[in-house]
Amino acid sequence: MAENIRDRGLEHECKLSATRSSGPGGQNVNKVNTKVELRFDISASKILNDDEKDKIFKRLSRYINNEGELLLFSQESRSQIENKETVIEKFYLLLEDAFKERKPRKKTRVPAGIKKKRLDEKKKQSRLKADRGWKEEK
Repeated sequence: MAENIRDRGLEHECKLSATRSSGPGGQNVNKVNTKVELRFDISASKILNDDEKDKIFKRLSRYINNEGELLLFSQESRSQIENKETVIEKFYLLLEDAFKERKPRKKTRVPAGIKKKRLDEKKKQSRLKADRGWKEEK
């Protein structure tokens, strides 16, 4: 992906709402809506292509509800504005991580010398324990 995800303006497709927070704020918590919730309808996005939508569904499934919306919350601050900035930053960080190309895992083999050494150690330990055993005299 050549262009930066932040330059596409995805926050315009997000729905932000504020509710009462359980975070810090004293009596302010009971009066002011400081918790910010971000909802992003992945399927309805006109900015993302199908490949990017599939990556989001696969890699961010724990943040997606039954309606296919990406849900994020922020209630770290006493300020609604700060929480809004935090949740938008979190949104972009998650998308950047989801779109990052993963290196395929290379299968590796255990070297023959290491296998032989492990088996020799097992035989040595087995002999040691066998010699400790009670021997019956005839």
